This record gives sequence, structure tokens and C-alpha cells, in this order.
Amino acid sequence: MTKVLFVCLHNAGRSQMSRALFERAAGGRHQARSAGTQPAASVHPEVLLAMDELGIDLRSRRPSLLTPELAEWADLVVTMGCGDQCPYIPGREYRDWELPDPAGRPLAEVREVRDEIGRRVEQLVAELG
Repeated sequence: MTKVLFVCLHNAGRSQMSRALFERAAGGRHQARSAGTQPAASVHPEVLLAMDELGIDLRSRRPSLLTPELAEWADLVVTMGCGDQCPYIPGREYRDWELPDPAGRPLAEVREVRDEIGRRVEQLVAELG
């Protein structure tokens, strides 16, 4: 079982969508968590709407702070726009997904980001087995 940590700046958009889509695609074969280097107060409303369309409710999720302990928990850390603020833990695999921040974007653009995350997550789950 691989433990994957999805990290973005506010943990209110990209990383939340990634975690939820990964959990659904992995079907319990792998674990996921998400965090942000500067967590927001809540998940972005446009992200909630886009995920609702897929039958995934993120309303109970709260953005959380990325800590060294959380990074150490992970086997694989997927970063999305947190740059130098993401801690480096030796022995962990890192991947960077360049994705636009969905905050404040029209729902059509958030759907595009969501769908691209979905494609990447499906590929990642297939790689992990």
C-alpha cells in the first residue's frame, strides 16, 4: 500500500480534488492525504461545485497545514504550486504537477483542472498497481 500526499498552497482546491479522486480511483488499495503550506479557511466553493458533479462531497474537508511529520508519513509527495515552501524529506519520491489554481475561476475552468487531475490520478493509480 502506497501512501500519497497531495500538496498545494492553500489545500483548498487542487490537492483536495487530487486526494478525493485518488481515494476513489484507488479503492482502498492505497492511502492519500492532502495539505497546504498556507492553508485556507475552507475548500473553495467552485471546487465544491465541480466535485459535486462527480458525486464527491468535500464539504466536510478542512484545509490542513503541511507538517514535516505529514511529509514523513508519505511514500510519494505530489506537489502543485507550493514551490520552495514544500519540505524535502530524503527517501521520499516527489512529483510536481503543474496545474492552475482553481480559486476564483469560472466553473468551466475548474472542471478542466478537475478533469486533468482525474487523468493524472488514474495514471498514478495504474502505476502504483
